[in-house]
Amino acid sequence: MYRIPFGAIYKIALSLICFVFTTSGTINAQKLPLPLPGKNAISGSAFKNRIENLSLEEREEEIFQQIINGNIPSFIRGLVPITFSSSINNVNYTVTYHVIPDYLAVGSDSDYFIIPMTPNMAQKIANAIHFTLPTKKMVDQIWSNASVKLAPSPIPPSPKMTTVPVMWEHNTRLKEQRKKALKQAPLGALVAGHKKDVIISNKIHENSSKPVVIYGWHYQNGTPIQPVYAGHSDTYADYSHGIRLVQDSVLINNQVDLISNILQDDDKCTLFSDEGVIAKPFYPLK
Repeated sequence: MYRIPFGAIYKIALSLICFVFTTSGTINAQKLPLPLPGKNAISGSAFKNRIENLSLEEREEEIFQQIINGNIPSFIRGLVPITFSSSINNVNYTVTYHVIPDYLAVGSDSDYFIIPMTPNMAQKIANAIHFTLPTKKMVDQIWSNASVKLAPSPIPPSPKMTTVPVMWEHNTRLKEQRKKALKQAPLGALVAGHKKDVIISNKIHENSSKPVVIYGWHYQNGTPIQPVYAGHSDTYADYSHGIRLVQDSVLINNQVDLISNILQDDDKCTLFSDEGVIAKPFYPLK
């Protein structure tokens, strides 16, 4: 369900709480608003075994419960700021928004599973914590700002690419890549290039039978393997998809707003969108 029309005053108040400033004007470290994992939280590999033979619906419910209950690696909890400047109609804007440093995963720092999911589940998680998904423009900004730009590691296409074993195989590859880059940047640094992003776009609502929009998976030279593509149903997710959560609260010229509001603004939408106004910046939930 679309969140913007209800509780607008509450959400702005929440946004103001989310942004905490030091006396120097810089933004303090922010974290995902999720609880710490319980004593019985399972590892990424145990989670893989748990969901391997489940239906899609059962698998996604397991994903939701694990993430909402805080069973995520600690290195994903700390949000990373992205700051940029832009001029629109002779007005200069300085913008800071916050993203998770890697794609959503279940488990611990030593044993985690970067888990693909349908856009509906990604939106459900985002709604629950007042976050959003990135636009194409934001995916490019995140890649440009990443401390670690991992090379894509594709697996040959097959009917099995939507299955948990192939998702786990890709996860294992990514962990090896990340391990080699630890000297360059520790866990918690911004990482990009290793997955296609599920993004916010007008294309979500242009074809109700194929609303999933994906983009990214950048080569080392910055060229994405995947152009903006809307060719899958809302029940589709394969090993190459990643979910990058973005805090909906954003700082624009020292004023707090919401990315979801800005995307609907005729003038300021270009701060986050290269396709103009995105009137419905969300995936519809059933």
